[in-house]
Amino acid sequence: MRSVRGKLLLLTVVILSVAGCATGEEWNTWYTHRTHFASYDHLGFSVRNTEGGTPRVTRQDIALARDEGWWGKPITVSQEQILER
Repeated sequence: MRSVRGKLLLLTVVILSVAGCATGEEWNTWYTHRTHFASYDHLGFSVRNTEGGTPRVTRQDIALARDEGWWGKPITVSQEQILER
C-alpha cells in the first residue's frame, strides 16, 4: 500500500510540474528578452486581449507594437476589425 501511494504521489508531482512548462519557442522568447512585456503599453494590450475573446486592436496599438518591438504571438485582425480612436 505504501508503494502505491508513493508512486501515485510521484506521478502527481511529475504531472503538475510538467503541466506548467513553456514550449521551446516560448523559452527562446523569454531567453532572448528576459522580460514578459516590452513596455507598459504591451502589458495593457495583452491584458485587454486575453485568449478566447475577439482582439481589440487600435491603430495606436499597431504603431506602438512596431515602434516598441513587441514580441510574443502576433494577433492578426482584418482591416475591418481595427478600431479607430
